[in-house]
Amino acid sequence: MPKPTAAARAGVHYEVVAAHLQAHLFQVTLTIAQPQAQQTVSLPVWIPGSYLVREFAKNLQNLHARQGKREVCLQQTNKHTWVADCHGKAPLVLTYEVCAYDNSVRTAWLDASRGFFNGTSLCLRVHGQEQQPHTLEVSAPAAPTWSLATGLAALKVDKKGFGLYAAAHYDELVDCPVEMGDFWVGKFTACGVPHRFVVAGAAPSFDGQRLLADTQKICETAIRFWHGQGKAPFTSYLFMLNAVNDGYGGLEHRNSTALICGRRDLPRQGEARQSEGYTTLLGLISHEYFHTWNVKRLRPAEFAGYDYDQENYTQLLWFFEGFTSYYDDLLLRRAGLIDDATYLKLITKTINQVLQTPGRRVQTVAQASFDAWVKYYRQDENTPNATVSYYTKGSLVALCLDLHLRQHGKATLDDVMRGLWSRCKAGPMSEADLLAVLEELTGRSYAPEVAQWVHSTDELPLAALLAAHGVSLKPDTAQLAQRLGIRVAENHSVQIKTVLRGSAAEQAGFAAGDEWLGLRVKTQAWRISKLDDVAFYAGPQTQMVAVVARDGRLLELPLSLPAAVPPGSVAQGKSRRQPAPDTVNLTATDTAAVSRWLAGAA
Repeated sequence: MPKPTAAARAGVHYEVVAAHLQAHLFQVTLTIAQPQAQQTVSLPVWIPGSYLVREFAKNLQNLHARQGKREVCLQQTNKHTWVADCHGKAPLVLTYEVCAYDNSVRTAWLDASRGFFNGTSLCLRVHGQEQQPHTLEVSAPAAPTWSLATGLAALKVDKKGFGLYAAAHYDELVDCPVEMGDFWVGKFTACGVPHRFVVAGAAPSFDGQRLLADTQKICETAIRFWHGQGKAPFTSYLFMLNAVNDGYGGLEHRNSTALICGRRDLPRQGEARQSEGYTTLLGLISHEYFHTWNVKRLRPAEFAGYDYDQENYTQLLWFFEGFTSYYDDLLLRRAGLIDDATYLKLITKTINQVLQTPGRRVQTVAQASFDAWVKYYRQDENTPNATVSYYTKGSLVALCLDLHLRQHGKATLDDVMRGLWSRCKAGPMSEADLLAVLEELTGRSYAPEVAQWVHSTDELPLAALLAAHGVSLKPDTAQLAQRLGIRVAENHSVQIKTVLRGSAAEQAGFAAGDEWLGLRVKTQAWRISKLDDVAFYAGPQTQMVAVVARDGRLLELPLSLPAAVPPGSVAQGKSRRQPAPDTVNLTATDTAAVSRWLAGAA
């Protein structure tokens, strides 16, 4: 491929070379055509969509600068920022390496079989020129079977996709990750928009055509949800999926998404029945695609312009992640990829996840959104006791709001989402915008409901709202871990990872980090290797002594096993002290009403 001319490059130009595959090193050259006298550059400390300061600069090394043949002095002013002492108007050229050894969707990866990077991990930000056009040139490595895929606009590329790409500004540049390798490629069109799907690491049994057909249904359903017969706000879209032995996750972008899944969750050739793992993967695809509208365009007002140097706080992740989590599986149902019974099972799982999180009584879902930087993304043994997931509880807030709106016959949550898209012009929004659209559609204020469901720790009125739409919510028999109030890992013994607040395990004196070795029931003592052994050896007895190892010592903890079915009734939101079961089950009592709701009928 011929070298692009200088005229084809923007004032801020990056050249990326997969220089040392075995050493996992990218070589980056940044050319700034018109630098300032004291030109500041910095590497972001976080990536939008993943709310944790990840310190990407820790992977940057061998940074040097020059103007022509002259070396330029670089002064580091903090952990991720440098100032170049420039002289004259000659272009400033910076060279550096980035170690890429994080096989996730958030940073960068490079080895002999695959390369991947987000711009936030590789591309220094040129202060004062963020709004100028940027170009990215990626050279082909010494791997003849490799191709390249990205959502960036191609200026001059070869048949494999390597070459020169353009971005309108820095935000766009770092919002388009790059996938490289010997990957599988498929294409389809959804509502007139071309889509590509690339998959790395798939097993030979992978059924690519089924993945394309099912993803096409998701995309068409989402586009019609937002625009009816109108046009999508992008001209093309790219899915990048990395199939690994064990993994799950995704990160949304404006016209692409990076995904990771276990390769056993991919659809298989000749497989007649859809596996639970594949259903989960389809839900992930639906979730990240829905984000194309809900967080990448319609977004928190605090995200109107990203500050890459520090945390960007908002209390609205319960809306942008939670409501997206409500719609991801719901759109699978509307696309015909799951049935009503499967959808109710998925909702049941979400409800139980929230009920089994004591932190829901400690922190509101709005507070949890604000604290994502230090709580949700930095989970430890106390996380379930101190906070609640804005994904799961946020999705239940969306469920309650949708069912409440439908019950009163004025509107649906679908109408609210489209109303916000119009009111906010597909841009920044606030909670006040949500309340304004709700009042406009229904003729009354929803401030009391939002205050109770979002800004208090009261239980959500799930049972009553579900009952009004043909679904019964009742307490169910809890598994032993839920009855004891522990979360464990099992590997030749039972390792205690979390002890839930107010639980039987906490009362007995269990602590995170304990190794549960055995138990004594009356006069007999037993060695256990998995949690199921407890019920097996205890039989009908509820009183026992647990033998645990802690810090090299053996401890005996008197343990009372709670009843299999929790007492009391389901909390209806009247009081935060009203008891609620740890485990519930949903049953359709009016299948026609359930179908109307799930199909999106008003």
